[in-house]
Amino acid sequence: MPPVMGAAAFVMASFIGVTYFEVVKHAFLPAVISYIALFYISHLEALKLGLKGMDDADVPHLKKTFLSGLHFLIPIFVLIFLLVYMRYTAGFSIFYATLSLILVNLINRIIKNPDLKTGLTDWYNQTIVGLQKGAINMVGVGIAIATAGIIVGAVGSTGLSTNLIIVIETIARDNVIILILLTIILCLLLGMGLPTTANYVVVASLMATVLVDVGNASGYIFPLIAVHLFVFYFGLMADVTPPVGLASYAAAAISGGDPLRTGLQAIWYSLRTGILPIVFLFNHELLLIGVDNIWQALTVIITSLIGILVFTAATQQWFINRLKWYEIIAFLIISISFLAPDYVLSKFYPKFNEQKLTAENIQNLSFDPAKEVHIKVTRITEYGERYKLFVIDRTKFENEYNLEEYGVTLSQQNDQLTIDKLNWKGEAKKSGMQMGDIISNFKIENPDRPNKAMVYPFSFLLLLVFGYNNFRRKH
Repeated sequence: MPPVMGAAAFVMASFIGVTYFEVVKHAFLPAVISYIALFYISHLEALKLGLKGMDDADVPHLKKTFLSGLHFLIPIFVLIFLLVYMRYTAGFSIFYATLSLILVNLINRIIKNPDLKTGLTDWYNQTIVGLQKGAINMVGVGIAIATAGIIVGAVGSTGLSTNLIIVIETIARDNVIILILLTIILCLLLGMGLPTTANYVVVASLMATVLVDVGNASGYIFPLIAVHLFVFYFGLMADVTPPVGLASYAAAAISGGDPLRTGLQAIWYSLRTGILPIVFLFNHELLLIGVDNIWQALTVIITSLIGILVFTAATQQWFINRLKWYEIIAFLIISISFLAPDYVLSKFYPKFNEQKLTAENIQNLSFDPAKEVHIKVTRITEYGERYKLFVIDRTKFENEYNLEEYGVTLSQQNDQLTIDKLNWKGEAKKSGMQMGDIISNFKIENPDRPNKAMVYPFSFLLLLVFGYNNFRRKH
């Protein structure tokens, strides 16, 4: 959560080669709307259970209550100071924060008890009980960490993680949906029992480049920051995902609940966090990429907030009243329309039109410099087929151009168009094309495609219809 984000944000900035502020800027909006959605989940749970607020007469006086426990903020300030400002390790910081808590409680007991001996006795008894309960509560967490450590150690020492990447690439080929699902599973496996920073380093080192390459091969341009935040999010999701779910064990130790049931409930609550990384891979504006003015920023913030709240209502199966199955489906479609309008619009108006290339028409085919061109190639390597996407931007040429001017000469072999020659000074060579690459797909930007903003009115109208229907059923 910005503005601090912990040590992982500094590592991410170093990996990507951007400033720390850039990482904070891109991570800000998803983090904020995720927390707002969590508050909304609390509200929906209260509606489900019929919970009501306390009577005004029973509510404790705010000032009196706050001041009576003000001294307990001191250990929290000590912890934040040591973690954020002094940059001490988590264990070191927690140790001194605990010592400060014991000292603060000692002073509080002495002040509240006129008799020094009684105050010291109360303090001693509270400290011993606190240490005992802390140790008992952490037994379950310790077992989970130890078990996860064995798995992580086995994966790292045997080289299984590297082999998993090869397996994922082989299975996914150029299908980005399969790749994303497999990447999520791998992030959850590798993230078991690891601290935040180590978790990110492991999953980013292994998966970030693969996700960018296969995403490009599928026709999607994934910004590097989006990919790194994607693996970061799902690496941390391992903290609440059974069978390990260290955060769920810690929460269960505090609440006295069952760790497995707590983990399953945590997954259900975390769906709103899990959908965000998938969305901002396809909708970069959610990371404030390509947002040029304040009005565009406000539009992105408002629509994404509506989208995540509607998605939360669908996953919790409750809006004003319990949602029926068809309302849940409608709410999911509405939420995706708000969160990723470009993806939805592409189902009706493709962003790119496929151009059939043949040996006969390729020599005379020219391209409009105002339209973006995507060239997908298949490259045969010693490890099997690899897929690459090359983009000719709108600003690359001033006038109409052809592939020869781009620096490519094609030949047809066995019904396949293959790069036969490359101009060593051409744009194709500079972009990374190689001789022998097979042109598997050629797309040109669709100029007749409407603005994606047209999706919002239809989505809002659907929300009003289904929302009113849900409201009327209760009344």
